[in-house]
This record gives sequence, structure tokens and C-alpha cells, in this order.
Amino acid sequence: MDLMQLLSWACIVFTVGMFSTGLTDLKKMRETKSADNIQFLPFLFTCLNNLGWLYYGLLKKDQTIVFVNVIGALLQILYIIAYLHYTTQKRLVTSQTVAAGTVLACGWFYFTTFLPEGDSQLSQLGLTCSVITVSMYLSPLTDLVAIVRSRDVQRLSFPLSVATFFTSTSWVLYGLQLHDQYIWVPNTPGIFTSLIRFYLFWRFAAVNQSSPAYRSM
Repeated sequence: MDLMQLLSWACIVFTVGMFSTGLTDLKKMRETKSADNIQFLPFLFTCLNNLGWLYYGLLKKDQTIVFVNVIGALLQILYIIAYLHYTTQKRLVTSQTVAAGTVLACGWFYFTTFLPEGDSQLSQLGLTCSVITVSMYLSPLTDLVAIVRSRDVQRLSFPLSVATFFTSTSWVLYGLQLHDQYIWVPNTPGIFTSLIRFYLFWRFAAVNQSSPAYRSM
């Protein structure tokens, strides 16, 4: 097995593992028959991100990107359907889902109609997907600031932080091997945010001795 095959398998295993963390929320919804205290938008944005990267992988003819994002999109759709079933805010969640679907359809229409096939189409799609991925990696920074102020890491998931670190690292290395900046650049922030989380676990894990140091998945 050469280096590219090894990195490909690492991307598949770690990324599918990260996407599978939502199964914990799915189990909780089934057990409680409720979607309370579970955020819906991360499922929706991750699904959009998966579908964008799936299209990028198809254009690039990269089986690793295609396979990972097919699995990711299917899992996110499963989580979305379950959330729609158990939530009491069905009108709000449905409107958010329809809005996301509309954005996705408009994006697909733009990329397939107004952009010529080839490098231009691939570059603009890669840039769009990269911006979405970076924003998803940086979105927890507000929570990290709150954790620093409260000195309490119980709201963080340590296993998810580990999964994010290895997923980001594997995609950065994969992108560097392919010389594809649209793969390695947007995944770099995931490494740094994971390292920040590890530091917070180390720094504040023993602040509250009467409760668990971190939230399990």
C-alpha cells in the first residue's frame, strides 16, 4: 500500500467516524422521543457541505472524496429526518430545510449553467466548498471563548475533538499529496481548533472535581 492509498483510507475511516458521532444524538432522540437540547442546524449545514464536496469529487473524479461524502450526506439526511420526526418546532425546521434545499438548487443551477466545464467550474466550486468548510471549523470558537470564561469543559466532547483532529490532519496530508489547495487549506483550521480544545481540556479538566471533566459522546 503506497502513501496515497494509506492517506485515502485514513480520510475515509476518520471522516466517516466523525460523521457517525451524530448517531449519539439519534439514539437520544429515539430514547426520549424528543429533539430538545439537540441542535438542528449543524446537521443541515453538514449535509450541504457533504453535497458540495460530493459534486467536487465527481468533477475531480476522486473516489475518496465521493465515497466519504456519499456516506456523510446519507447520515446527515437520516439525522434530519429523525429530527423532523421528533421536534416540536416542525414548521421552523421544515422552513430551514426548504431554504437550504433552495440554496443548494440555485447553487447547482449556477455551477452547471453559467460556468464552463473544466478548471473554472472546478476552481469556483472548490472555493465555495472551502469557505463553507472553514466556517464550520471556526463556528465553535464562540463556545471556546465561553469555556475559557467559565473554566468548564463539560460542554465539549473529547472523542469528537479527537475525531476532528485526525480527520482534519488526514485531509490536509491528502490534499498536499494531490497539490489541491481546496482540500488542504480549508481543513487546516480544523487542526488548530482541535489543538485549542485539547489545551482547554488539559487546562480546565480538574477545575470541577465533583463532575466529569468532559462530556462523552
